[in-house]
Amino acid sequence: MAVLHRPVPAHRPRFHPPLPRAAPRTRPARPAPPRATLARELALPLGAVGAALLVTALTLTGLGARAAVAPAVFVLLTAAVAALARPRVVPGVALVSWLFYDGFVLNGRAELAFGAQDRTALLVLCCAAAAGACGAAARRAVRRRTAG
Repeated sequence: MAVLHRPVPAHRPRFHPPLPRAAPRTRPARPAPPRATLARELALPLGAVGAALLVTALTLTGLGARAAVAPAVFVLLTAAVAALARPRVVPGVALVSWLFYDGFVLNGRAELAFGAQDRTALLVLCCAAAAGACGAAARRAVRRRTAG
């Protein structure tokens, strides 16, 4: 004999209000890599062209023979180019500046020497490049701190 059962109602899930969720944990943001700009990528060739133009201008105006003007202008050029350059290129910037200064301003006939005056010029230009790079790094650090 067959037993008849009442039909079973369809299963309806009960409505439960969503539980409050904790905010998802986020990792601290990594500092963004420095933007690749054309001046940053081409700082060494631009510095070489700038040094060549500076030597030409000093030679044409006759200021290359004066001991105070030429080194000061080369120091400013080296610091400005080093501020634009990547940190690993900064020694190259100082070396290129020294090659132009020593070869064309100090010795005058595209001859490199390594006397006392040449070593002093190399040291001064390396210090100028380091100062320009440190100034640029400090500017980037301040910009990151104020942005974050």
